[in-house]
Formats: sequence, structure tokens, C-alpha cells
Amino acid sequence: MRGLDLALTTLFMPFALLVGLTVAVAVFLDSPGSVFYRSPRVGRDGRLFAMLKFRTMRTGAAGPALSAARDERYTPLGRWLATWRLDELPQLWNVLRGQMRLVGPRPELAQFVNAFSEEYDRILRVPPGLTGPSQLAYAEEGRMLADVADREGVYLASILPIKVQIDLRYAQAAPSVIGDLAFVARTLLLPAQRVAGRAWSYAVTRRPAPEGLGASMLLITSVLALLLVFTLQAAASP
Repeated sequence: MRGLDLALTTLFMPFALLVGLTVAVAVFLDSPGSVFYRSPRVGRDGRLFAMLKFRTMRTGAAGPALSAARDERYTPLGRWLATWRLDELPQLWNVLRGQMRLVGPRPELAQFVNAFSEEYDRILRVPPGLTGPSQLAYAEEGRMLADVADREGVYLASILPIKVQIDLRYAQAAPSVIGDLAFVARTLLLPAQRVAGRAWSYAVTRRPAPEGLGASMLLITSVLALLLVFTLQAAASP
């Protein structure tokens, strides 16, 4: 499976570098502070590592450990990056270093791992992933927590227990190349699905869509479709 990670990461690298460089410059110009944010996460066998993300919040902003849609700590650019998950692009570096896989259980903060220590003893027998079943199941987690006063309490009581069970099933199942490719494909299609969902919302409510929404939807869908085709071709080639 390590070979699959390296092959796909190498395939995505030209696109990732182009987008990543553009985002890095934008973050630098958007607000003072570091371009990257290093989030301490619990990895395989309980080892801590620094999960890389583009910084999306104001430097020094305090608050809950969990972010949410409409979080006041976001910079204007950071809110957009978090919505479209572009802030997670630097985690390809974690994948190259072997700290993460492209697909696997989502790496959590130590406080949440400790709350489900017995389950995570089994989950963390495999490397965490940039994407995976629980990440896709809760792709709208930020929106779910947007209007919650006690984010961490609700997360621990209602969301994390389900994510733990999903990740536990993945960790205990036999590795599947086809299954992992399906998770990667679904992740690449998430932005297009979100644009389509917003376009449908504007159509149903008869509100005028933001200028350029249709063109954005077409562009995102086309790019992701091409990436998916290249990915599947590379995986199928000897």
C-alpha cells in the first residue's frame, strides 16, 4: 500500500505544487503569520507527529480545539480554504514522509484519542490517512458544529463515537487497493458535489446565483474528472 501512496502522490505532485504555491503566496499576503500550521496529532502506534495544514486562522487566535463553519477565528482567505479543503494540501508531505497514508483513519488530537483509548489502540495499528471513510462520512462536520456552543462536548458525545466505529472497521478490514482508490476518487469529487449542491440550492430557492458559479462548477468538475482518469490509469498500469 505504501507503493500506491507514493505512486499517487507523485502523480498529483505537479498539480499540488502549482496550487500549493499559489495558496502559500495568498496566505502570506492575506494576514500576518506563518503560512503553515502544524497540528499535533496521534499517529500510528500512538506516536505524535505534526500534521501540516495551510494556516486558516488569525495568528494567536484562541478558542475551541475544533473549528466550524462561520468560525470567527478564520481569516477571509482561511474560511474559503477550509470550505474547499485546500488547507489540507500540505499533508501530502506527511504522506511522503510515511507519517500518513492517502487513505486511512483520520488522525485525531490526543485529547480525543484518550477519550476512546481502547478503540484507538486498535485503530492506530494502521497509519492515519489524509482521507478515508470517516472523513467522507462527516465531510460537512464544520457545518454541523457551526451553531453549537460546546463544540468539543457535542463532538465527543455525538460525532466521535460514530467516527471511531467507522475507523475501527476500516483498520480491522483487509487492505484493498480498489477500495482505497474509491475513497480517493470520492474525495476528489467532493468540491464538485458542493458546487452542484449550492447551484441546486440557488435554483430551488430562486435566488440569483453568485456570478461565475456555473463556470466554476464546470471548471472544478472537469479538473477533478481528469485527475480521476489519470489516477485510475496510473494505478492500472503495470
